[in-house]
Amino acid sequence: MAVKRKVEEHPRLRRVKIADLRPTQGSIGVREVMRKVASWSALDVQDERRFLGDHMIPVVIGPKERHYIIDNHHLTRALHEAGLSEVLVRPVAFLHRLEVDEFWHVMDCHNWIYLYGATGQRIGVDSLPKTVAEMSDNPFRSLAGDVRRAGGYAKDTAPYSEFLWADFLRRRMKVPLLDKDYDAAVGEALALAHSSKARHLPGWCGVED
Repeated sequence: MAVKRKVEEHPRLRRVKIADLRPTQGSIGVREVMRKVASWSALDVQDERRFLGDHMIPVVIGPKERHYIIDNHHLTRALHEAGLSEVLVRPVAFLHRLEVDEFWHVMDCHNWIYLYGATGQRIGVDSLPKTVAEMSDNPFRSLAGDVRRAGGYAKDTAPYSEFLWADFLRRRMKVPLLDKDYDAAVGEALALAHSSKARHLPGWCGVED
């Protein structure tokens, strides 16, 4: 006689310390983070609870049952900066029984890791930050987010699409401009985003020259 297994209709939620969450990308845009901090600070207590329930952090359970974030790094860092110590997470895969090398291979095959640092350099998995607090600033990632919100390109479901835009802008713009005149940097980046030079990027909505 076959034994029927009980099927869980709803995913089991977990409350995890932000300090225990492992990033799967090398950097974030600090301006992007602070924008999210400001949005969070404007919420009242009831809205905060609703927001956290609606924005559970997707994770993969890896070796030693560590929780690896596969999205919402900026939000997680923003909540940390805002003083929260824990968040709700939503496990999407349980890979804790795999050997370490096989785990990273599976993560790579699923596009669940982005092995590039703050200046666009390739890094190894050993160079990934251990906590979201240790993630370095990639100013062009913030610029890419602001360009998208200004209509520079459309939001796309391609993995790490805004990092592709960040790398595109980094190769064509002067870094000091972002510190000296950020509004001017956004304007210059918008022109680049609408040009045919960016037509290979996800969400491009410019015109051919």
